[in-house]
Amino acid sequence: MPASLFPGTGTDPDAAAGRSVYTVSRLNKEVRVLLERGLGVVWVEGELSNFSQPSSGHWYFSLKDRDSQVRCAMFRLKNTALGFTPKAGQQVTARGRVSLYEPRGDYQLIVDTLEESGVGALQREFERLKAKLAAEGLFASERKRSLPRFPRRIAVVTSPTGAAVRDVLNILARRFPPAGVLVYPTAVQGAAAVPAIVQALQLASARADCDVLILARGGGSLEDLWAFNDERVARAVRACAIPVVTGIGHEIDFTIADFAADARAPTPSGAAELVAPDRVACLEALSRMEARINACMKRELRVVAGQLANIGMRLRQAHPGMRLAHQAQRLDDLEQRLTGAARAVLHTRRHRLNDAYTSLIQHSPERVVREYRRRFEGLDLRLEPLMREYVSRLRHRVDLADRTLKAASPDATLARGFAIVTRADGTVVTDARSVAAGEEIQAQLASGRLQARVTGSRDS
Repeated sequence: MPASLFPGTGTDPDAAAGRSVYTVSRLNKEVRVLLERGLGVVWVEGELSNFSQPSSGHWYFSLKDRDSQVRCAMFRLKNTALGFTPKAGQQVTARGRVSLYEPRGDYQLIVDTLEESGVGALQREFERLKAKLAAEGLFASERKRSLPRFPRRIAVVTSPTGAAVRDVLNILARRFPPAGVLVYPTAVQGAAAVPAIVQALQLASARADCDVLILARGGGSLEDLWAFNDERVARAVRACAIPVVTGIGHEIDFTIADFAADARAPTPSGAAELVAPDRVACLEALSRMEARINACMKRELRVVAGQLANIGMRLRQAHPGMRLAHQAQRLDDLEQRLTGAARAVLHTRRHRLNDAYTSLIQHSPERVVREYRRRFEGLDLRLEPLMREYVSRLRHRVDLADRTLKAASPDATLARGFAIVTRADGTVVTDARSVAAGEEIQAQLASGRLQARVTGSRDS
C-alpha cells in the first residue's frame, strides 16, 4: 500500500500538522492502483444489462444479480475476437481486472473475456463436441447400418417411468404385435444418466438378442437433454453391435446421440414407427400380393393348359402309324429322286466322256508335232535373211564409229600439222600470254617431241 495514504508519511505541506490532504484526482488514481493490484484477475457471473456500443467499437454494460450491479467495459481489441454479441438479459461470465474510472470515481470491471453462461455455454460445448466427433468420422454416412424390415425383438433404452416408454410400447403393440419388446430401464437426466445410458447400451450390445434398439427420451430443455450430448454416450451408440434409432425430445431437438445413431426419429413415437412396420399396411400388402399371386397362378395355368393341348396335338401327329405313312411316302419320293439322279449322272458322264474323246483327238501328240514342225520350218526360212540384214547393219555402224573415232583422235590432229605444247611440269599451254620469255616448253608432234625456249609471244 502506498505510504502516502497514511497520515504523517507523505510530503504534503500539511504533513507537519499531522494530516495528509489528497486531491480528488490523486485519490482516484491511488484507489485504482490499489484495486488493480489488490484483486488482480477475477471471474464474475451475472445478468448483462445497459449494453451500449459507441462508434469507437468499445462495449459498455453492467453485470447484475438480485442485489447488486457493477459497471463493465470491454475494449474493441478484445471484443472483436468474441463469437457473439451480448444482449440485455443474457447470463454471462466475464473475466477481467477490477479498476476505477478516475474522471467519475466509478469502479468498474475491465473485461478481456466474455462467455455465455447456461444455455449458451452448453450450446458451444455441443458444437465443439459435434465438430470433434465429425472430424473423427463418427457420424459418417457409410458407417450407418440399415434397419431390419421385420424385427423379431426390439430393445428400448429409456426411463421406465416416463411418458416416452408408454408411447413407444403402445405404438409397437399397435403397429407390429409379433415383435417382442425388451426394455432396458435407465436414468435419462441428471448426473447419473450418462453412465447409466452407456451401461444399458453396452448390455444390450453384449446380449445381442434384439434386432434393433431404440434410445428414447421425452421433450425438455437443453439442460434436460444434455446427457445425450455426452461424448461417452455417442461412442457407446456407435459401438453398439445392433442398429440404434434415436427418438429424443421434440422434432426441433438435435443431440450428439442423434448424429451417432444409425437413424434418427423426431420423437420417441416416431422412433417406434420407424423400427416397427405397420401391421395394417403389411396386411394390405399381403392382400395385394395374394391377389397378384392368384392372377399369376391363373395366367400360368392358362399357359400350361395351352402347352398341354399343343403337346397332345404334337403327340397325335407323332403317332407310329402316322409316322410310318409319312415315311413310306417319303421313301417313294426318295426312290423317284434317286432314279432321276442316277439317270442324270449317267447322261452327264456320257456327255463328258464324248467331250474328252473329242479333246483327246484334237490334242493328239502326232498332230502337235506336225504343227510345231511346220511352224519351225517357216521360222527357219524367215530367220536367215533377217540375220544377214542384222549383221549388215551392225557392220555399217562399226565402220561409221571407226571413221568418227579416227577423225576425233589426237593423232589425226597431230598428223594434220598441229602440236601439243606443254610446260616443264606437264601442264598444257593454251594461251601464249601464260608463258614467260625464257621458259622451257615441249611440243608433241605427230612423230617425235621438240624442246624449245620461249623468246617472245604475240597475242595473235
